[in-house]
Amino acid sequence: MTPVSTASASPAVDPLASRLPVTVITGFLGSGKTTLLRRLLRHPDMSRAAVIINEFGDVAIDHELVAASSEQMTLLSNGCLCCTLRTDLQETLRELFVKRRAGEVIDFDRVFIETSGLADPVPVLHTLQTDGLLGAQYRLNGVVTLVDAVNGIGQLDAMPEAAKQAAVADRLVITKTDIAERDTVDRLQRRLQAMNRFAPITTAVDGELDPALLADIGPQRGTARSEELGRRLNATTPESGRAEERALLRRRIAPRAVAHDAAIDSFCLWFDKSFTWNQLNAALQALTSLRGPDLLRVKGIVHVAGERGPVVLQGAQHLFHPPVTLEHAQDTDPRSRIVFIVRNIPRESIEALFAAVEALGE
Repeated sequence: MTPVSTASASPAVDPLASRLPVTVITGFLGSGKTTLLRRLLRHPDMSRAAVIINEFGDVAIDHELVAASSEQMTLLSNGCLCCTLRTDLQETLRELFVKRRAGEVIDFDRVFIETSGLADPVPVLHTLQTDGLLGAQYRLNGVVTLVDAVNGIGQLDAMPEAAKQAAVADRLVITKTDIAERDTVDRLQRRLQAMNRFAPITTAVDGELDPALLADIGPQRGTARSEELGRRLNATTPESGRAEERALLRRRIAPRAVAHDAAIDSFCLWFDKSFTWNQLNAALQALTSLRGPDLLRVKGIVHVAGERGPVVLQGAQHLFHPPVTLEHAQDTDPRSRIVFIVRNIPRESIEALFAAVEALGE
């Protein structure tokens, strides 16, 4: 793990608003990613989007949307830009930004990356985490995972890729609900909630989805209010640590979901005391060193002593984004909260780790 930096952006410069939001759209084969993108790009609010398509996926954009094309990039009739990923993602994102700045392509205001159906989305997150130049130009907006209502349960049972795509999502979209049995849709929704209880779930028929659900996932500016930050994590109230309440939660989840996905868990830890950078680094360093491959996603809003406001924390497996310090607001919740989506890591182990680091630090 790269240690979390203690550097924060200048107060005069919004650390988020100047970066282009990147939304990763993933989902197993046949989940409807292409259909959703096609519908999405027809919306007026998406007329300045750039789309990067993994060339191993299906044909991404209908031919009637294509206005002109070159070897590397395709201009769509609604003004959007489509780019097929022929090299690595870092090179493609750099090339897009350089051409945008030079006026050679549209002045796009957001980027969608469509992964192939068998892809693990975590390497895409790592690209944004590890490249300093890209980090100055782009920011991760979120991961949107599509799940096929007809075949989704079987895919989650048999395909580790499908389960991981659902586990790391910030938004879950169930597709093909119009042709699936109602009971099957309900079971799939309970299954997804058990795996990733911090990702809001919605449905899309034939790709119809309100763009607002995808356009504003991560913090958009450095002056975000406490209520807004809580919505980003979908964890606005503390989880109880009492055993009886946890047992009640488990009883609300279908037995089938627990049986199949017991390895994947999601929970939010709340901390009343502010961290020091040394404490936060020590805890995350130990966690990623020992269990990095099973640390599927980490998202948090944490308070660090000496910082002017809350710090946005994002990571996947053994890598973390450089943290962004937001401006302090009067209504900022003084507690830190970190969402963990993990595989075969007991919640109690992570709680004990943070408690030990705090005790040693004192």
